[in-house]
Amino acid sequence: MTPFARLDSLPLRSAYLAALDRGVLVYDGAMGTSIQRYHLTPEDFGGLSLEGCNDHLVITRPDVIQAIHESFLATGCDVVETCTFQSTPRRLEEWGIGEKVEAVNVGAARVARAACDKFATPERPRFVAGSIGPTGMLPSSSDPVLSKVTFEELAWNYHEQAKYLIAGGVDVLLVETSQDILEVKAAIAGFRQLFLELGFRIPVQAQITLDISGRMLLGTDIASAMTTLESLPVDVIGLNCSTGPEHMREPVRYLSQHASRYLSVIPNAGLPLNTGTGDAIYPLEPAPMAAMLAEFVRDFGVRIVGGCCGTQPEHLLAINAAIDATGVRAFSNAGASGSDWGAPPEQPDRSTGENRQARPVPAGTRKPPHHIARASSSMRAITLHQDPPPLLVGERVNSQGSRKVKRLLLANDYEGILNVAREQGESGAHVLDVCVALTERADEAEQMSEVVKLLSMSVEQPIMIDSTEANVIKAALEHVPGRAIINSINMENGRVRIDSVVPLAIEHGAAIVALTIDPIGMAKTRVRKLEVARAIHDIVVGEYGMHPQDLIFDALTFTLATGDAEWIDSAHETIEGIRLIKRELPGVLTILGVSNVSFGLTPEARAVLNSVFLHHCVQAGLDAAIVNPAHVTPYAEISTADRELADDLVFNRRPDALQRFIEAFQAADGRQQAAGTEKADPTEGMTADQRVHWMVVHRKKEGIEDALDAAGVREQPVRVLNEVLLPAMKEVGDKFGSGELILPFVLQSAEAMKKAVKHLEQFLEKAEGYTKGKVVLATVYGDVHDIGKSLVNTILSNNGYTVFDLGKQVPVQTIIAKAKEVDATAIGLSALLVSTSKQMPITVGELHRAGLRFPVMIGGAAINRNFGRRAALV
Repeated sequence: MTPFARLDSLPLRSAYLAALDRGVLVYDGAMGTSIQRYHLTPEDFGGLSLEGCNDHLVITRPDVIQAIHESFLATGCDVVETCTFQSTPRRLEEWGIGEKVEAVNVGAARVARAACDKFATPERPRFVAGSIGPTGMLPSSSDPVLSKVTFEELAWNYHEQAKYLIAGGVDVLLVETSQDILEVKAAIAGFRQLFLELGFRIPVQAQITLDISGRMLLGTDIASAMTTLESLPVDVIGLNCSTGPEHMREPVRYLSQHASRYLSVIPNAGLPLNTGTGDAIYPLEPAPMAAMLAEFVRDFGVRIVGGCCGTQPEHLLAINAAIDATGVRAFSNAGASGSDWGAPPEQPDRSTGENRQARPVPAGTRKPPHHIARASSSMRAITLHQDPPPLLVGERVNSQGSRKVKRLLLANDYEGILNVAREQGESGAHVLDVCVALTERADEAEQMSEVVKLLSMSVEQPIMIDSTEANVIKAALEHVPGRAIINSINMENGRVRIDSVVPLAIEHGAAIVALTIDPIGMAKTRVRKLEVARAIHDIVVGEYGMHPQDLIFDALTFTLATGDAEWIDSAHETIEGIRLIKRELPGVLTILGVSNVSFGLTPEARAVLNSVFLHHCVQAGLDAAIVNPAHVTPYAEISTADRELADDLVFNRRPDALQRFIEAFQAADGRQQAAGTEKADPTEGMTADQRVHWMVVHRKKEGIEDALDAAGVREQPVRVLNEVLLPAMKEVGDKFGSGELILPFVLQSAEAMKKAVKHLEQFLEKAEGYTKGKVVLATVYGDVHDIGKSLVNTILSNNGYTVFDLGKQVPVQTIIAKAKEVDATAIGLSALLVSTSKQMPITVGELHRAGLRFPVMIGGAAINRNFGRRAALV
């Protein structure tokens, strides 16, 4: 076969990234706003039908476009954008000039280059960015018109525009004002193909646009967008247009903390005001705009700033001066800084490509974080290494493992499949495994496309594409507006499957599951598992250049229910295989289909064996589990006797381990049947208070109202809340923090708690017309859980406080603005996870910086007193 071409093996023909290595670059301003100031006639545009087609002016009035470029360069800017925002073949065709794609793009690049040549010196170069805007389509939307375009059509459009921009001499390809992350993926795919054809590459800069809520048009937040872009050969990630800089602060902060690429921020000059005359007014004055961009450079390590809509030379004068004052500019307007400037020799660019290594950053600026493997949907990103582990992959949207899903697929009942997916998400799955293969149908690729498209716009969980067919995987990837996981590759037929699937993973930025199977067969021993894993690792990481953290090994799970001597040690070997793989192949992740270990046993026996096996696998380093949470019993709730029986079977500690395990559960069933009763009531003998506590901890919400009544909630609601319900939820949080409970069980306890509190609330007295104080509550930015916050809301509201609940994923500035607006008595912050709790000290720091002294309360499963002390000292 033809050897796979890696982008990082291509020479880089641009000095742009070397300039970014030196420091900050300043972009130009608003082309459209500047053109309006010329009051051009239809004849200037080339006729009445082309009036408003700004891009055509590079042919009909190149003098105007060059003059605008020069007006920006005269303020001290380092980079100008070509006047080609609408110059993909599709957009030009809408104007009736589709045949002018080459003329417009080449011409625009040359006009911009001519302007730069007037200002550039050997010590102070100026750069041309090829501006590439959206095609006007929204491929991941549910709109039948806007989504009626294929991934390949989009990729071709971007390929063609980029080809002519490069021919005209641009230094960087700039995809900007993007509203659908799937369209950005298509653009990058088009660029990748072009670079391989040309035999060299130039840098790629991808900028999305967010509304004031911090999301793209179709709901993609900054974490999801960043996850997708970081998985692709992109050199610079940024934001542009949409809002003024004040609404970009939290997304930029997030990028600063998590992105490994250079960052760009090119905002509008404020939110536009409609004057009623057809012209928008951008109200942000030069000084505050410059101050905020300089702040982004100083505080967040942003490497590229400039202005979008409404930004004029007077804004750029202020911005250039402010960036000069930071001392980290690549080329000072006061004269060249550092050594003489010169373009570096052509060499592989190590900032991107398939190996996705971060570029070095000079001392004193933002230090990019290490690569962290993530997956994303159009709405949410998750890290593949959860704290506490494991990452849970829902297994029910699978035609091979669910008779219900098979029936739904045969009936083309995609809404029914969506309901199954939602149930998996509600039960705590972080990722959804999706398989639609059916022996009764031959349209797997079409069905996979339908299901993936529907799920992508309807559920928050990222998707794991489960198929043995490369064409099915390709079809699915072309509909994923995020970063997917492919399940799976192996070496059963040598390299065949690797060489057909890994290039797809690289092109679309997907992570990939690898089964430890080779031509000899399924690896059964720990040594064989490592041997096969190493062989796959050498190809995928060594040859293809994928990052180790994007490779997820499945060490294989076999049932212990047969008693066959061939398999009796298989669970122990899998556990030790995981340990070996994690130790010998640094950075890789591991995954298992856990429930395979108990196939053939009774449901009660399966739940115990699955849980015990999962516990030991996690202890050995397992990162992810394909499992139905409903079929797992929390390890902490399994009796010592049952754990011992399961351990004997898992570790093959005695020859009769399987028989004893089976008999123990048969005996338990027999005793219940003999007694003619259901299972014994585990709360028998408990007090009313103890019964309520037990129900919350053990996720039993049915009947909790009656239990509360028995505990005296009608007469003593405050006592029941403080002495029964709150301690129960604290126990759940403690068990989650220690790893005894996994997230699905915490969420189920929270549902029981919510039901209990709803019943309790009606008995609490509320003081009308009087408030003890005003409290602003919020779940911090990046966290989608509100378990504790809702409870605190109830407590405070029913104790005389006025509560302003801002909901989930709330940016710091929104919290502060609300606290100032209502003159809050205190601010309450909630976070469930360790990763999101980092937003708490950030909020405290922002309060201190603004000179505000609101008391701050923090809470959540990951929060303890020591963390609180550290947050208070920010």
